[in-house]
Amino acid sequence: MSSDVPGFELPLRLLLGFRVLIDELHAELARQGHPHARPLHGFVLQAIGAGGTTAVELGRLLGVSKQAAGKTVETLERVGYVERTVDPDDTRRKIIRLTPYGMDVLARSARIFADLRARWAAELGEERLRALEADLRKVTPPDMFRLDMPGWFGSL
Repeated sequence: MSSDVPGFELPLRLLLGFRVLIDELHAELARQGHPHARPLHGFVLQAIGAGGTTAVELGRLLGVSKQAAGKTVETLERVGYVERTVDPDDTRRKIIRLTPYGMDVLARSARIFADLRARWAAELGEERLRALEADLRKVTPPDMFRLDMPGWFGSL
């Protein structure tokens, strides 16, 4: 069975849909007081999580080297999204933690994504959007919170 649509269009359309959502997210984040937030920062902040992590663990979660993770942490520290603290169980280890500003960007991102989804539902219809989401669940692994995309794309 042949198709008039070339096979390479599907991944490009999926990536373009992702890009549209991410670009709109970051434009709104900038308006809401987060002008320095970048697309890869979201993966990093999610990987750090509420409990914090080390640079070694962060690199593993992101699929990048400890050095690449450390460089990104330095950037996030300058912006004010994270801080490094001493591990109370081992003073030689540094724990990377989200600051209140870092937690704020994640909370705002969640609300903005909900608004963007609502806009897509208004454009496509709620039923069609739910069907699209259900179909994507059928053809993708159940673990949708993979954070190793930076490493998969090549690095931070």
